[in-house]
Amino acid sequence: MLWIKLLHVATISIWSAGLICLPGLYVQRTHVPDDESLHRLQGMVRFLYVAIVSPAAFIAVGSGTALIFPREAWVPWFSVKLVFVGAMVVIHILTGLVIIKLFEKGNLYPVWRFIAVTAATVLVVAMVLTIVLAKPDVPNLLPDAMSEPGALSRIVLDLNPFRK
Repeated sequence: MLWIKLLHVATISIWSAGLICLPGLYVQRTHVPDDESLHRLQGMVRFLYVAIVSPAAFIAVGSGTALIFPREAWVPWFSVKLVFVGAMVVIHILTGLVIIKLFEKGNLYPVWRFIAVTAATVLVVAMVLTIVLAKPDVPNLLPDAMSEPGALSRIVLDLNPFRK
């Protein structure tokens, strides 16, 4: 389990760093002097996203999922963490959409967007780290069955009108 945890921490780090640095590369689009430099920048951005950041995200989510069951992470703070990991996934998808559109002729990435996206990404990553490290005492707002392993089968059986 230690190796899975190390893999999870390493890939979360790569994923987070990639999401934070990509907008800085997007804003470079404005300062590209010629087509050759533009293609080089586009190749670098796509390589970073496709070959490094996306596989890291996939492995981070997969290894994190593998850690849920042995660690029995059915506590309210973990649900809050998953909300912010979901926000990282949304940022990741939107980042991919930006890459598709950014390198079309005439498209630029404004500095205000760079600042806003970088700040939002840093905030989301910081929230994930804060929640994981602090493990705050979060009140459970969901029904008890939602945080109980195996409760779905009991709920379904209770709702079955043909059950004797």
